Amino acid sequence: MAQATGIGGVFFRSGDTEALAKWYETHLGVPGFWEQEAGMTVFAPFKRETDYFPSDKQWMINFRVDDLSALMADLKEAGIAVETRAEWDTPETGRFARIHDPEGNPIELWEPPAG
Repeated sequence: MAQATGIGGVFFRSGDTEALAKWYETHLGVPGFWEQEAGMTVFAPFKRETDYFPSDKQWMINFRVDDLSALMADLKEAGIAVETRAEWDTPETGRFARIHDPEGNPIELWEPPAG
């Protein structure tokens, strides 16, 4: 059976596409065309009533990161609010943080566990 082999793109609406694209490239290193590293991707619909991300948003993107502590420091230095919660982090799943882009879209940052 034929099947999907990966995510080919993430597309969403924006009030200022150029400024938002620049923000993602500047703060997260994500250009418009991006050759990403191989690694786990989770594709998981959530119940409509979830409180895992804001109820007024249909989606939340999760970026795998190589050094969450350093990235959080850079984001804070740039004036971007970073949220962490001890209950998000486990040795089995790794470390997590949350930010929002300038248009309020939720972003989860994930440093997978070593090994």
